[in-house]
Amino acid sequence: MVDPAPYLVIAEELRGRIVGGEFAPGDRLPSVAELGRAHGVAPSVGARAYGVLVDDGLVISRHGAGHYVRGPESPALLVRRSKRRPEDSPFAEGAAEQGAVGTWRHESATAAADAAVAARLEIGEGDPVMQTDYVYLADDKRVQLARSWEPIALTGSSLIVLPEAGPYAGVGVAARMRVIGVDVGEAVERVRARSATRAEASALGINPSAPVMFVERTYYDQSNGRPVETADIVMRGDRWVAEYGRRPTRS
Repeated sequence: MVDPAPYLVIAEELRGRIVGGEFAPGDRLPSVAELGRAHGVAPSVGARAYGVLVDDGLVISRHGAGHYVRGPESPALLVRRSKRRPEDSPFAEGAAEQGAVGTWRHESATAAADAAVAARLEIGEGDPVMQTDYVYLADDKRVQLARSWEPIALTGSSLIVLPEAGPYAGVGVAARMRVIGVDVGEAVERVRARSATRAEASALGINPSAPVMFVERTYYDQSNGRPVETADIVMRGDRWVAEYGRRPTRS
């Protein structure tokens, strides 16, 4: 019989110590360096052990602060609902409806469309786009990232060229596009689950192995079918659920 991998042995030992009450909810657990010394392995082995316990929901990882036993007061879930015109309701309003204070940070700059973005926007590779990076927070906790691209050829001569500046800042894609006579309707989204990249994990304050919901979103001009905005959205898997459809009103 093949012996289990060292990181699984460490994970099971920690699990037993937590379940047995040696560590209480909220307690800080040994660092990966301490685990490495105790078991005679590299710190990376301890990190993998914690990854197992994080995925199992027994431990939480706080970026730069270590690992802690998860308590019963897990963060409230945020619900991402399908609406007829979702971008008419900015993030802050959607969070407020769920009892949270929603804020975001942003940075916009012109860029040249790479092959993937050009294909999604149906423009030439290297064509200028406005690229905007977002970090979204609910009650000051980072819960979502996004990067969007809009063709400069479409928005460059108008006051909406910067999504988060000017008189139309922060009102959402649909409302901004209506300023230039474009009706975008409902977004087309491709949704999948995957593990966070190291960059995403650092930005969201989670473990690199933590699950995220990844959304590739594109808005189209309803009059001619041309894409007008596309975005990559990364949402913390432990904070978000997606809800589709609408329950009928009871009589």
